[in-house]
Amino acid sequence: MDKAKRTAIIAGNWKMNKTPKEATALLKEIAPLVADADCEVIACVPYVDLAAAIEATAGTNVKIGAENCHWAESGAFTGEISTGMLKEVGVEYVVLGHSERRQYFGETDETVNKRTKAALAAGLKPIVCVGELLWERECNITEEVIARQIKLDLWDVTAEELKNVVIAYEPVWAIGTGKTATADQAEEVCAFIRAQLAKLYDQDAADAVTIQYGGSMNDKNADELLSKVNVDGGLIGGASLVAEKFAAIVKAASK
Repeated sequence: MDKAKRTAIIAGNWKMNKTPKEATALLKEIAPLVADADCEVIACVPYVDLAAAIEATAGTNVKIGAENCHWAESGAFTGEISTGMLKEVGVEYVVLGHSERRQYFGETDETVNKRTKAALAAGLKPIVCVGELLWERECNITEEVIARQIKLDLWDVTAEELKNVVIAYEPVWAIGTGKTATADQAEEVCAFIRAQLAKLYDQDAADAVTIQYGGSMNDKNADELLSKVNVDGGLIGGASLVAEKFAAIVKAASK
């Protein structure tokens, strides 16, 4: 991490876990454990938990994010949630392009780009996920895949808008598998992402972007991963559902 240039961010991605009552209990447990954090702390929760989560974290340093949004302001999109709906309940961040959304629900770089632009226009801060499949890494095309995703997902996003974008590098082969990229592998790809941003914008703009690692970061490996200069935080899955483990990761990011 280079806190002189950018904000360190630890964001929990709860996925499809926790009822509103359970969310309230977990956040009440997390908040005092991370009260002195020297990094941004976010919990990205299911839609039905948002109101309860915002109420539970009122007056704390824990911010609340959603796990997706639609690009339209309203309309015949059964089951979707608009950016305006998220803003009105008090959401600040939204995860976009997560590998599970791409794999199971047909998200493409085009739809991720449309959602990203809609989120930015509404004043939300998108956490845009990119990452390669296992076979893509084995075929030695990780950089080609990442470069394509960065260019397409951020298509027509201005340098000014980029200031509110967070990138999460999540190697798909390390999501929910227990496998983790080594600290060196994570640093290599996060540095590559920053280099691509410098090509698309400029070096100062790239240096200011928070780039998280999002592949099975936990309380055991967080210190090593976060010691790397281009790893600015984590998008945390399973470990974000256990207060003590999540707090340990926040503590690692606060060093």
